[in-house]
Amino acid sequence: MKSSSNGGLVYSTDGGRMCPECRRPVPECACKLKTVPTGGIGDGVVRVSRQTKGRGGKSVTLVKGLALDPADLALLGKQLRAACGSGGTVKDGVIEVQGDHCERIMSELIKRGHHPKRSGG
Repeated sequence: MKSSSNGGLVYSTDGGRMCPECRRPVPECACKLKTVPTGGIGDGVVRVSRQTKGRGGKSVTLVKGLALDPADLALLGKQLRAACGSGGTVKDGVIEVQGDHCERIMSELIKRGHHPKRSGG
C-alpha cells in the first residue's frame, strides 16, 4: 500500500484505484470526482499511421488519439474495418486495421466529424 506525499491512499490491493477526495474505490466513489485518470482515453489529436514493425512484413494502419470511451471506440473500429473491407482489432485505445488504408480511413474519420492527421512516413 503506497501513500502519496500528502498522506492520501493512492492504490489498495483490496479495491484498486482510490478516489483522492472520499478515499473509496473509484467505482464506489461518493463524491463522483472524475479527475481520477482512467487510462485508454486519447489526447484528442487523431493520428493515422502505417506500421509493419513486428508483423512479419505485413502492414497495419493504426488510428491513435481518439478521445472516446471503449464502447464507442470499438464501434468506430468496426465501422472503419467495414469501410476498408478488412480485418483488425482495437487494443489499448488504438484501432488497428489490416493493410495500408490510411487515405480511406482519414476520409471516413472526416465524414464522422474527426480531424485526423497523418503521422509516420
